[in-house]
Amino acid sequence: MVVCKLAFCITELNVGGAERIMSELAVQLARRNFSVTVYSLQPRPVGVSCVSQLESAAVPVRFLDMRGKLSFAPGLLRLQKLLKEESPDIFLSFMFHANFLGRLAAYFAGVKHVVSGIRVAERGAGWHLKLDKWTSGFVEKYICVSNSVAEFSKNVGGLSASKICVIPNGVVIPQSINESSRNRIIFVGRLDYQKGVDWLIRTLPDWLPRLSDWEFVIVGDGILRNEIESQVDDSLRRQVKFLGWRADVSDLIAESKLLLLTSRWEGMPNVLLQAMSEAKPVVATAVEGIFELLGNGVEEQTCEFGNSRQFAQKILNIANNQTRATQLGQENRQRIIDNFSLEKMVQEYEQLLLKINS
Repeated sequence: MVVCKLAFCITELNVGGAERIMSELAVQLARRNFSVTVYSLQPRPVGVSCVSQLESAAVPVRFLDMRGKLSFAPGLLRLQKLLKEESPDIFLSFMFHANFLGRLAAYFAGVKHVVSGIRVAERGAGWHLKLDKWTSGFVEKYICVSNSVAEFSKNVGGLSASKICVIPNGVVIPQSINESSRNRIIFVGRLDYQKGVDWLIRTLPDWLPRLSDWEFVIVGDGILRNEIESQVDDSLRRQVKFLGWRADVSDLIAESKLLLLTSRWEGMPNVLLQAMSEAKPVVATAVEGIFELLGNGVEEQTCEFGNSRQFAQKILNIANNQTRATQLGQENRQRIIDNFSLEKMVQEYEQLLLKINS
């Protein structure tokens, strides 16, 4: 028996943090008697993507084939037409472009309940915040991924506190962990300004020469890749490896001993969830979602963005004390088990959506 017709909308379905979370959520809710359809603004991805997971679970996926600004109006009209035809009870969007275009289409299609997910404290594009506030009248509820994102959305974004709730991200927790990891420190993420990779590369001389039997791997791609590759000192090149985009990120994290996150702003970093679930210690900048994720482990595993000396010292403290590193990793894993499982996230979404539709 179908309990609710649910339309998900997301900007694209390449493999990324928000895309994986939405796909997992769509599949799990479809198994709980929700009728789920997913709308992607962009065309069907080429190669590895989240589409196969959705289609394997018999979740229909509609591609609006939007490519740039000129496709905005046709995409809006097409989504509006599809929503009128399929008449969902709730429209739930992820990521800025899907939020903005999707809530307009859902409103004009007469969808009764419009819900927007806020995945990040958007400090890099003020116009995003202005458009969010301008269209807030179309939105019944905002779902933020962390308390800090909720506070940002109220205090900086100007959204109504009465419309905001928090459901943290969740992760599939591995049944066993890798006990034979290598002397490897890993960074995983887009190589762009938000992720702070430009600063990360500048910190390497402060800590990597003091870990001569360790390697540092950078997993991901982006507009800063060529620039940061050229900035690696010749004396460190044997220790630094740029792996580009990889489909086996979870395996690479499991085989490492420490994960770094150097973002300037975030929401609730999925890569930290993954690393913590694998019982890995981390060193992260004190951005949104970090304090909620790490709990009592915050002091040893965080620093302020730009404090290179503190960042280097936290890395060295963990890398040079494997007993404490193991303890931190185990504490991180238990915190994920207790608070951030995929099952817990799905249950919270299910309860909220049923309440909205009641």
